[in-house]
Amino acid sequence: MISEFDLIKEYFQRPQHPGRATLGIGDDCALLTPTPGMQTAISSDMLVEGRHFFAGEDAYRLGHKSLAVNLSDLAAMGARPVGFTLALAMPIADRAWLAGFSQGLFALADAFNIELIGGDTTKGPLTICITVFGELRPGQALRRNAARAGDDIWVSGTLGDARLALAGYRLEQTLDAAALHTAAVRMHTPVPRVELGAVLAEQGLAHAAVDISDGLVGDLGHILAMSNVGATLNVDALPPGEALATRAPELRRAFTAAGGDDYELCFTAPVSARAAIIAAAGSVATPVTRVGSIEAAPGLRLVDAAGQPLDLQLASFDHFTS
Repeated sequence: MISEFDLIKEYFQRPQHPGRATLGIGDDCALLTPTPGMQTAISSDMLVEGRHFFAGEDAYRLGHKSLAVNLSDLAAMGARPVGFTLALAMPIADRAWLAGFSQGLFALADAFNIELIGGDTTKGPLTICITVFGELRPGQALRRNAARAGDDIWVSGTLGDARLALAGYRLEQTLDAAALHTAAVRMHTPVPRVELGAVLAEQGLAHAAVDISDGLVGDLGHILAMSNVGATLNVDALPPGEALATRAPELRRAFTAAGGDDYELCFTAPVSARAAIIAAAGSVATPVTRVGSIEAAPGLRLVDAAGQPLDLQLASFDHFTS
């Protein structure tokens, strides 16, 4: 049986990045030296087996997603990642699982030049908790409370394929193998929009932002509530994922508007910034789509492509009631 400290040394301890953590894994605490003139952004997310992922989920994909959902929070604030910690509970110390999980985790970490600087392991139900640390200049953070009446509403990438994959796994929708595979890639290995968030913040293009984790309608609702504004959302303008694009219009509307697990960005920005936003998004190879507008009147109004009201019964994911 592998011990806790041997487990950490074998699967999670790596050579320290120059210029990142002053002190990484191996002591009671890690030490980070902030870059002069920068603020630190911090976020934590927990993934629990049977709640956030299926039992028996592929370990490599789970390693990727565990870090990706946290990096997505940094992206929503416009912060660039620096380091992260990992707290991991598992029923048994399975070497094959640990090898796959750590490989998936570090493949994404290396893609964003982010270092594992500490954490904890213990025996228990499979639970993964990551805390990420990022940096950005004071005053640049994309806050949820900063949307203004007259702003455009934008989303990055495409929406809905992750929810379609879940429907396929649950046999709520009949998908052929190719469609399920396409949708499942979005569900299991989301791409955090770190570069887009950073360029929007650094160039001062966006006012408010949130990452789309629980469904656009619900996550946009956080911006509206905290900014004391309302919005009109053109549901037919929401960009569906490749697999969802072939499904019926009613399903496209439901899954793009409230599907969840997309990990794209929703942000608001002044009309005058439209050309600059398209150019900035192009510079980081991330498509963006304008899907609505912020208004002074409270509430969220859903309309179709012709501007006619839609009576859609949509509910985003909730960790205690869904």
